[in-house]
Amino acid sequence: MAILKAILEPEVQKFIREYQGDITKLAFAGSPFPNILIQVLLEQISSRKQIKSKLPLWYNTPNIYYSPKLNLEQTSSEITAKHKSNYIKGDTLADLTGGFGIDCYYFSLKMNSVTHLEQNESLSEIAKHNFLVLNAKNVTCKTGNSLELLEGKYDTIYADPGRRTENKNKVFLLEDCLPNIPKYLNHILNHTNFLMLKTSPMLDIKQGLSELEDVTAIHILAVNNEVKELLWFIETGSSITEPKIFTFNYTKENVQTFESNLNDDISAAYDKPLNYIYEPNAAILKSGAFNKIANQLEINKIAPNSHLYTSESLIDFPGRRFEVIQVLSYHKKEMRKFNKRKANITTRNFKESVAQIRNKWKIKDGGEDYLFFTTLQNDDQVVIQCKAIK
Repeated sequence: MAILKAILEPEVQKFIREYQGDITKLAFAGSPFPNILIQVLLEQISSRKQIKSKLPLWYNTPNIYYSPKLNLEQTSSEITAKHKSNYIKGDTLADLTGGFGIDCYYFSLKMNSVTHLEQNESLSEIAKHNFLVLNAKNVTCKTGNSLELLEGKYDTIYADPGRRTENKNKVFLLEDCLPNIPKYLNHILNHTNFLMLKTSPMLDIKQGLSELEDVTAIHILAVNNEVKELLWFIETGSSITEPKIFTFNYTKENVQTFESNLNDDISAAYDKPLNYIYEPNAAILKSGAFNKIANQLEINKIAPNSHLYTSESLIDFPGRRFEVIQVLSYHKKEMRKFNKRKANITTRNFKESVAQIRNKWKIKDGGEDYLFFTTLQNDDQVVIQCKAIK
């Protein structure tokens, strides 16, 4: 049994929640509770610490039972789970890869009935316990092969295929994940008209489209400028022939959004660095909408492959904004002024890496200066010195 009931005793829960010491010292000291192995206690403490920022509700709720850390790596964050819950359809949903249950919990806030399917018996039991703690009474947990457990029709089916092999190696190609969605897609669509599929951010979008059918939209989800997952919407009977790509970058202040098509075949205008420089967020860079964003926002690129943008007047932009202080040629004479100073360095289409630049010119990390090392349209190598605009 996965749930060791002794873990849920009040004094044990208090110890897990309040322990701030060295995990290694605790391991050597042994468990202070005779009916709980030290390995089990350490797992609860370390797993809880791991999810502090990712899953604050689970971190702060008493009597949550935590799964092993490996199971927590792939689980959705609360931010991305809430995002997905805004796009599910109907009243009934089946989650083919229930796992720790983060997505299912947020689905349950919008659905009448949610079915959590999980082949790992221990993980299924942990999720079932936590649903009761969180008062998610409309979630039913079933253990076994989720493809075999599907019965009847669901308004929405959700899947987040496992991205580790039996040897615990990470994978991201659809055919290497479990379950193999392309292989069983027709079977899944016999039980729904709407499949929401989460995949690794490493998956190439064109590669995914070549393996999937009836894709109507793709969401690229980033949190604090780091792409966390791709979300694919698959609908049978849709008249959409070319899926739209929507990017979302959730920051502490807001959410930056952008919409584009798969083919970014329009042309863009180019110009030297003007008063302001713009760096697209990671979700837009993943989408490949490099020319689309320039045209839509009526700004210029500084070069075809540099993916930095510029304008005379300041605009709203889905990414970071900078005021240009000066533009310098990349020569020894110009670089001397940054020697042994602090600066934040970014390279875009440049001959040297950030590490090489720091080592070569003895530039320390940090400070208020932002240096973009890049190549202009005329192939000049330059350094754009900027200050960030909050």
